Amino acid sequence: MKSTKIRIKKIHPEARIPLYVSSGCSGADVFSVVNKDIPAKTFCLVNTGIAMEMPNGVEAQIRPRSGIALKYGITVLNAPGTIDSDYRGEIKIMLVNHSDRLFKVRKGMRIAQMIFSSVERVNFVVTDELKETDRGMGGFGHSGTGRNGKKNGGMGETQDG
Repeated sequence: MKSTKIRIKKIHPEARIPLYVSSGCSGADVFSVVNKDIPAKTFCLVNTGIAMEMPNGVEAQIRPRSGIALKYGITVLNAPGTIDSDYRGEIKIMLVNHSDRLFKVRKGMRIAQMIFSSVERVNFVVTDELKETDRGMGGFGHSGTGRNGKKNGGMGETQDG
């Protein structure tokens, strides 16, 4: 497994460094440094008390924690949220409460997870034509349908549809 050094700065005395809770975790848990109530059906920013320095070509994605999503209906509003390599401010997490009950964020609570990945910058080339594919211009829900409109056969599908 590749390992990249990410510099972390604590900007709050109670800040905790993101933590991989097991050897197989893809995401490092991120912690709150504040107590904050999130009323039902609302969202808010939660401070983590950390800032980071990532090398160019690396991004951090903020994703929900499945446990609090399942148990309490709490997720990341803009999931996945992107932290760019040139951002040096405090990492703040946009949490949304989809439940019908108040959710209490507490200091030290694991509120989200952070996953790091490589980013490729592309060069856009303007053209008048694009190569044809079986999918063509089929939009949402069309990845299992060929040009002739028949199912291509994927998970749980047959060629006869």
